[in-house]
Amino acid sequence: MIPVRHDAVEVDFDDARARLKVRGMDLFDDHDLANSLTQGLGLPTPPIAPVFPVRAKVSFDIEWDGALAMAEIENSAQQFKGTFFSTKTTIVWSAEQPGFQFQSDNPPDPAANLISVLGHEKNGVFFS
Repeated sequence: MIPVRHDAVEVDFDDARARLKVRGMDLFDDHDLANSLTQGLGLPTPPIAPVFPVRAKVSFDIEWDGALAMAEIENSAQQFKGTFFSTKTTIVWSAEQPGFQFQSDNPPDPAANLISVLGHEKNGVFFS
């Protein structure tokens, strides 16, 4: 888990709106999931070549913008309950590392998003 500044997050759950805005977060680019899980060793089967992680910076701005649908779920046996909104969401994302840079479409195309959910849940010791 990588912590973000407290002011990077804004939430208005009553209006099903939220925003996560991060600039210049330092992390490692692991190239792919297999190398991320094996710390750059790749996999023998299926064959995925080893790729050593590279230092990178990412920035993103995610906006959840209003409810399209709502679901309330409760499962007392598993001590879980929550309220979840399907929302319109846009993401602007960029990454840079030595020799490579990427920038998503800006402004983002809201139609490119298939599904996004904003939710509030209680579970475990917080269930009651």
